[in-house]
Amino acid sequence: MKSSNVFYLVYTLSLLLGLLCVIFVITWSKGYRGGFAWDGSAKMFNWHPVCMVTGLVVIYGNAILVYRLPFTWSSSKLILKLVHATLNLGALSLAVIGLLAAFGFHNKMHIPNLYSMHSWVGFIAVILFGLQWLLGFLCFLLPCTPLWLRAAYRDVHVFFGLCILAMTVASCLSGINEKLIFVLNAPNSTASYKKLPPEAYLANILGVLLLCFSLTIAWMLLKREWQRPNLHASALSDATEPLLTED
Repeated sequence: MKSSNVFYLVYTLSLLLGLLCVIFVITWSKGYRGGFAWDGSAKMFNWHPVCMVTGLVVIYGNAILVYRLPFTWSSSKLILKLVHATLNLGALSLAVIGLLAAFGFHNKMHIPNLYSMHSWVGFIAVILFGLQWLLGFLCFLLPCTPLWLRAAYRDVHVFFGLCILAMTVASCLSGINEKLIFVLNAPNSTASYKKLPPEAYLANILGVLLLCFSLTIAWMLLKREWQRPNLHASALSDATEPLLTED
């Protein structure tokens, strides 16, 4: 089977996994946690996992793949950069909404903010993501950016892109586990976490889906046969040609 065919199989799998992640997190929040609101209640907090999974994992993962899709290789680099930046901005916007939902709920219920490993890793990931987007915009979409700076930052941008994805998935997994412990081990819970009630099964499967999704993204990014042709020439072009030109 041709390498491109294998790529599209893996890419289709990643799309399916991403869709399942969104369906599962919405089902969990709506079916088991009461739905959504914006009133400082637990329903407000439900926006947090939905926004984080949808934005910082699924949309962000697909934004990373923009340059890997074979049908985009003949497209203008400017268009690809704009698509990449727009998807990432959408992911960042959802992450901010997710943070506001969590902080709003905590403040209304007088729960401390940023005390767990989940919150530390997640908050740092969002900050790094915001800096990554801003620096990427300044370096790769502004025509006045010095060429030497763009060339120097390119590998750093790619490296931190993968790091942020790993951090967001780690934060999601720890957050799922933390939420299940809180709600299923509460005094009013009908079944404890260790008894694996249906909610625990669904949330644990969500965690496995997130892990599998991130692994397919990493595979497509790191497999050399699936990298953009003439990668070194493309990198040299990015470092020496004006950004706002069609090529």
